[in-house]
Amino acid sequence: MPKDNENIRLPFTGPIEPSEPQGFAPDQMIRCDECLRANPPTRVACLYCSAALPMTDTSARLRKPVLRPPEKHQTAYNNILLPPDPDPSDEAVAEAADLLKLSAENVKRIIAEKMPLPVACTASREESELVFARLRNAGLQAITLSDDELGGSDMSVKRIKSMTVDDDVIVLQQAGTRDQTEIRWQDVVLIVTGRLFVKRVEIEERKSRRAENEIVRTSEFASDEAVLDFYTSTHPQTLRVTANGFDFSCLGSQKALIANENILRLQQMIVANAPHARVDDSYKRLRHTLELVWGSQQETQASGWRRERPGKLSVGLATINSNEIQFTRYSRMRRYFECLNQT
Repeated sequence: MPKDNENIRLPFTGPIEPSEPQGFAPDQMIRCDECLRANPPTRVACLYCSAALPMTDTSARLRKPVLRPPEKHQTAYNNILLPPDPDPSDEAVAEAADLLKLSAENVKRIIAEKMPLPVACTASREESELVFARLRNAGLQAITLSDDELGGSDMSVKRIKSMTVDDDVIVLQQAGTRDQTEIRWQDVVLIVTGRLFVKRVEIEERKSRRAENEIVRTSEFASDEAVLDFYTSTHPQTLRVTANGFDFSCLGSQKALIANENILRLQQMIVANAPHARVDDSYKRLRHTLELVWGSQQETQASGWRRERPGKLSVGLATINSNEIQFTRYSRMRRYFECLNQT
């Protein structure tokens, strides 16, 4: 009698399918003009040096955008989907969802808002142009706006710490400087409201000989602050008022004890005096939809080494998660389309 593991005929199931995706032939690879390395024809930018790759007949069909969010210091290129008319077919939605790495339900949710919203954010213009072309082939209209075109840099945001109110003008005092800006009420055209959410997690670790350091203590802080951006027809900057960083003395007898109540009253005062101002409060409703493309920014900071006692060292790390860049992009986008509507 044969042993259990000998002379046992196994059923034939045919050739085994490879578990790894098939590679490209050498003649299909694209050579980078900058570093001379070969890249797959699916890429728009070089895998090694990020330079734009030349396009061939083969790569034109195979190219796929890399929807990698840019780093904080990099310029983002944003594909803004315009409201389609009529509503796209299910096939077009499925094609767009596959391109954008979103579910069909989320694509339909963006389309159902009937307003311009971001659907892709890339680190290069070439990637965004590819997304634009593929969306157009699917029957969807979009535009590409970089952060520079939106004016979403820190330099474009003026943080206001106080204001003086007159019948015809308001005088704004900018935080961190003595500069003052005088604005006529009739020039205020748009007010964008929202909230800034910041979560900070701090961890202190003690250096150990083990594989992992010993966690000494952890702490978590969260803040939720009302914010108001307003724009004028004469100044390109964002004029930003935050609930905890503004002196509400300009409200006079209307000033309340709660900062969030004061910022609402400040908004009402601006609307009452500015005949052309329009209030956009859509951010609160769309914040979770914006997270699909413009996610909250996370940053890790180190506080350095600290000697607790002889032979004992500890280091502190803080992870900060904030939606301020997201809100700034959205606010500037609303200003961009407001300016288009006025031209």
